Amino acid sequence: MESNTLRQRLQDGETTIGTFQIIDSPMVAEIAGIAGMDFVIIDQEHGPLTAETSLSLCAAAERGGASPIVRVRKSSEPEIQRALDIGAGGVQIPQIETRADAEDAAAAARFDPIGERGLSRYVRAGDYVGGDDYTDRQNEETTVIVHIEGEEGVENVGEIADVEGIDVLFLGPYDLSQSLGIPGQVRDPRVEAKMEEVCERVEGTDTIVGTYADTPEMAEQWIRAGAQYVALYVDCAILHDAMGDLVDAVDP
Repeated sequence: MESNTLRQRLQDGETTIGTFQIIDSPMVAEIAGIAGMDFVIIDQEHGPLTAETSLSLCAAAERGGASPIVRVRKSSEPEIQRALDIGAGGVQIPQIETRADAEDAAAAARFDPIGERGLSRYVRAGDYVGGDDYTDRQNEETTVIVHIEGEEGVENVGEIADVEGIDVLFLGPYDLSQSLGIPGQVRDPRVEAKMEEVCERVEGTDTIVGTYADTPEMAEQWIRAGAQYVALYVDCAILHDAMGDLVDAVDP
């Protein structure tokens, strides 16, 4: 088995940086890896991407040197299974609020004896032929990330973190701001206090915290707070801002 998977790196205490991708372009996924991103979150929840389009993005991200992570549209067995079968290095599962939610997510993402993921060896994840070690290798290498996006999830974070098969608790600042009645205000002290609460509650444990950051400054803030898995900005916004900076730099 590989020893340098994203999951292993996180377990070894490394801090990793990635980005969200909603543009349907294998070149974008590949460039992210070549540019030094550790992972690319292929976003099926808030973008137009499907299982079919995500397959080529997974392959391209790997070619560039980034681990492909698929954020599914919802926590359901078919969504999670398809994301992993197409060869994602991990799956990111939204709207986890309770221990039961986390248990269902882990069961769908892990093979027996940990979970109940549906089994076909004839998929990209198994190099299309599988093998005797296929299920063990998938359980060992797959990164399972669950989103804590509301006040209820924060309250239940201890129970969620205890679920076998969950690797990362991902704090979603935008949805968390909405749950607090201040949508979009991710720098509001009330949002940051909830996120800091989670970081403090899992400090000193094996639980890995992840989050999203709009800027490098925000990324550094949450890394200092203990986050190891940090998604920095979104591909379409990166492209938009870079083009805007070029236009602004030209004085006609």
